[in-house]
Amino acid sequence: MNARPRWHLLPLVALLAVISATASAHDVPEAARQRLADGDWYDYVWTGAEHMLTGYDHLLFLFGVVFFLHRFTDIVKFITAFTVGHTVVLIGATPWRIAADQHLVDAFIAGTVVYKAFENLGGFQSLFRCQPPSLLAMVFLFGLAHGFGLSGQLQILTLADEPGLIGKILWFNLGVELGQIAALCVMGVVINAWRQTVVWTPLSRIANGAMCGAGLLLMLYQLHDYVHHLDGVGGMTTDSAWHSHGDDPPHRHD
Repeated sequence: MNARPRWHLLPLVALLAVISATASAHDVPEAARQRLADGDWYDYVWTGAEHMLTGYDHLLFLFGVVFFLHRFTDIVKFITAFTVGHTVVLIGATPWRIAADQHLVDAFIAGTVVYKAFENLGGFQSLFRCQPPSLLAMVFLFGLAHGFGLSGQLQILTLADEPGLIGKILWFNLGVELGQIAALCVMGVVINAWRQTVVWTPLSRIANGAMCGAGLLLMLYQLHDYVHHLDGVGGMTTDSAWHSHGDDPPHRHD
């Protein structure tokens, strides 16, 4: 007797993959620190693209946004709203060192993944008997939160009084956008090919269920780190204390 495909194992595989990624995906690599210490514009572009392409939470959210979009114009519309949201915060928050605890920011970003997966599964209609809020508005608002995540990472890598900081932020943001476009191209090809198969309907629910579970695990992971990395300074982590007191991270001190 032929063994049936074990589609029910896909969510577990996806969740295990995400758990393994959490060990390093959102840490600031030492290579990036060194690259930007005396970096040129292309180093900032490269680092921005690298952060987007290794940012599993950003990618999961984008995957959820484009999952059921068929028309190219719709994809452009929603991704533009997301891009405007995170760009505004990245450019506005970084020079002024406006930051929240990075673990809490990342936990909220993980929550945006859960929200989008829940919406894709028809959760508002089945559980709350109502239509979900405007997707365009929510994508823009969640883009603001993702912008705080990007800004927090860039603030670790830069100094407030660096010459040409605004230009460096813009180059970093360009890299983020290039990485985002590359990821969306791959997602579009995979989803379109998947949509032509007979397993599209059942696996679409499994994929979004796995994405919802992954978002919950990421949220718990970040909240766990927040609780266990408090340094006793007003309930802030070390990075947050640097931002609050205007000090520079030790790795950038000469």
